[in-house]
Amino acid sequence: MQRRTCLNWLAAAATVPGITDISGLGLGHAWAADTPPHAPALLLAQVYRRGTPLADYWVSEKYDGVRGYWDGQRLRTRRGEVVHAPDWFTAGWPEMPLEGELWAGRGQFALAQSTARTQRPDDQAWRKLQFMAFDLPSHSGTFDERLCVLRTTVEQINHAWVQAVSQQRVSNHEELHGLLQRVVSEGGEGLMLHRGSSLYQSGRSDDLLKFKTHDDAEARVIAHLPGTGKYAGKVGALLVETPSGQRFKLGTGLKDSDRANPPPVGSWVTYRFRGAHNGGVPRFASYVRPHPDM
Repeated sequence: MQRRTCLNWLAAAATVPGITDISGLGLGHAWAADTPPHAPALLLAQVYRRGTPLADYWVSEKYDGVRGYWDGQRLRTRRGEVVHAPDWFTAGWPEMPLEGELWAGRGQFALAQSTARTQRPDDQAWRKLQFMAFDLPSHSGTFDERLCVLRTTVEQINHAWVQAVSQQRVSNHEELHGLLQRVVSEGGEGLMLHRGSSLYQSGRSDDLLKFKTHDDAEARVIAHLPGTGKYAGKVGALLVETPSGQRFKLGTGLKDSDRANPPPVGSWVTYRFRGAHNGGVPRFASYVRPHPDM
C-alpha cells in the first residue's frame, strides 16, 4: 500500500508546474552542477524530551559516522567540503540531493572519519563504509512522502553499500526508552525522531530530535593546560569555550595519546555531559573526540 501511494505521488508530481523531469526521481528544485563549494543548509536536531507526541514521529537509530550530503554531482560534508569517494561508490546516484551518514559500523567512528577525510580514496577502506540515507533535502513533500521516495531511490541505486535508514513507530515513552536501551547495549549511539508531517527546512527544529543516554555538544579549544603527576610534560586538560561563551576545563576522557598530541588550539571538540550547573557550565563533562566539521 505504501509503495502504491509513493507511485501515485510521483505521477502527480509530473503535473506540478516547475517539475518537468521525474527520471531518476529528480524532484524538487534543480541543483546546478557548477555550484561552488559551500555549506549546505541542513536540518539540525533538537533534544528529545518526555511528553513529545510520539505518534507524530518516525524513529530510527542514530548512526555515529560522518554526515554526508550528495549534491547531485559530488559528495560533501556538512561544511560543504568535497568528500573524495571512489567513483564506484557514488555510481548511479541520483541528480537530486541525498542526505545520509557515512558509517563504518557501531563503534567505528574513527574509521569513518579518517576514510571520509582522505584526499586520495583508499578502495579497501571505502569498502568498509556504508551510506545510510535518511532524507531528500530538495524534495517538496512531507517526511512521510520523502521517506517513500527515498526508499524507491535507494532501490534504484541498487548498491549494497547504500541503505535507506530503517524507520519505525513507537506508541509511548516506555517503548521508546526500551528501544534506546537495546540499541545502546548493542553498541549504538542513540535514536533519532523525525516528524512525519514536516517539510524539510534548514536550521535546528523540533521536526528532528535526538535521544541518547547522555547529552553531547561542541566547544572550541582555547588553551592546553599542563598536567601534573603522571601527566607531567603532557596536557592535563583542555580549556574550552562553548558557542555561548561558557569556558571550562575538559580533562576527563582524554587518553594518553590525546594528552601527548592534543587537539590544536582553535579546533573544535565534542564532549559529553549530564545537565548543567546554575551558571550554565556542563556537569560531568567528558572529552569524546575532535570535531573537524565545526
